[in-house]
Amino acid sequence: MKILVINTGSSSIKYQLFEMNDKSVLASGLIERIGEKTAKHKFSSVNLKESIVIEKAIPDHATGISEMDELLTATKDGVIKNSSEISAIGHRVVHGGETFTKPTIIDEDVI
Repeated sequence: MKILVINTGSSSIKYQLFEMNDKSVLASGLIERIGEKTAKHKFSSVNLKESIVIEKAIPDHATGISEMDELLTATKDGVIKNSSEISAIGHRVVHGGETFTKPTIIDEDVI
């Protein structure tokens, strides 16, 4: 089972993809300077000897998530064939206000 963990900030996305069967990290990345003229995306995976760094415009978080998916599923260096291999996604929410006071599964029933 593969689990993707994401932590987004105002101008960044940090992520790791875990294989939970053996508790290994398949890939990790950091996208910085989202919304600036040139963003930086550092990506590492078990299929790479060294991390790769891509610098290009990433205007918003939606584009950043697409860039992350593109590298995770890349034919040569990716670690999954498509995103449907991911069983669950976790996202760190720093402040849930009065509504979310403990770890909570957020889905359409919560909203």
